[in-house]
Amino acid sequence: MAGERSAAAPTSLSPSRAGDFMQCPLLYRFRVIDRLPEKPSEAATRGTLVHAVLERLFDVPAGERTAPQAKALIPGQWDRLRESRPEVSELFADDPEGLRLAGWLAEAERLVERWFTLEDPTRLEPAERELFVETELASGLRLRGIIDRVDVAPTGEVRIVDYKTGKAPRPEYAEGALFQMKFYALVVWRLKGVVPRRLQLVYLGSGDVLTYDPVLADLERVERKLHALWEAITQATRTGNWRPRPTRLCGWCDHQAHCPEFGGTPPPYPLPVGTAGPGTG
Repeated sequence: MAGERSAAAPTSLSPSRAGDFMQCPLLYRFRVIDRLPEKPSEAATRGTLVHAVLERLFDVPAGERTAPQAKALIPGQWDRLRESRPEVSELFADDPEGLRLAGWLAEAERLVERWFTLEDPTRLEPAERELFVETELASGLRLRGIIDRVDVAPTGEVRIVDYKTGKAPRPEYAEGALFQMKFYALVVWRLKGVVPRRLQLVYLGSGDVLTYDPVLADLERVERKLHALWEAITQATRTGNWRPRPTRLCGWCDHQAHCPEFGGTPPPYPLPVGTAGPGTG
C-alpha cells in the first residue's frame, strides 16, 4: 500500500504533482510526503482503461484499427488492470449482479467509439506511446512525466497528444488544461532541443479537440513558473508548513479526515523541520 512506504522529501516534479500543489499544498503533502492511500475512483479507473485500449490499438496494422476492434480490447485490458492493480476490483465489490460494472464498461466503450470521430488511427503511426520523459534543468530541478502519444511528421515536426476522458473545460479554464501540455513541451525542448509544433488535447467525454501551437517564450514562461513552484515546495518541505487551500474540489478529496478544514488533524510531519529541504538530484 502507498501509505506503508517510508516518507521522503520530493526530488522531482510531474504535471500532476505540480497541479496538486497549485490546487492545495496540503494535498501535495499528503500524496508526495505522507503517501497516504487513496481509494480508486470509477472515473479515474475508466480513464486508465481507455488509455490502455487506445495505446494497444496501435499494435495492430493500420487497416485493422477500427472501433469494433478497439472495443474488443476492453475486456482484456480490464483484466490486465485488475491484475496489476487489485484495488480497482473494490470499485464493484457491492455489485454482485454486475449491473454497475456493465454500465461502467459500456461507458468506456462509448468513450473509445467517440475517439474515432475525432481522429483516424488508420492514418496515424505514433513515434511514441505512453512515453516516459525526464530531464534536469540547469537549476537541478528534475521534471518527469508520461506523454500519451508523440507524433512526428516526415518533416520532423513534433505533435504531443493527450487523451482526456472527461469533458473539455470552458474557454476561461483552457489555460489550466494546457499547463500539463506545456510542461511536456518544455521537457521535450530541454531533451531534444526541439519546440513541439503542436499540443493536442483530445476530450473523449465531450468530443472536443483543443490544440495549441507553442512558441519558445511559452516554454520559458512555464520553466520560470515551475522554478517558482519548486521554491515554494522547497520552503514548505523545510518548514513543514503545508497550508490547505479550500475549493469546491474538497468534496472529492480522500483526505478530509486529516484536513483541518474538515476538523481533521494531519499525521505527524515525517521529515526533519528546518533542514535544507528537498533534494534535486
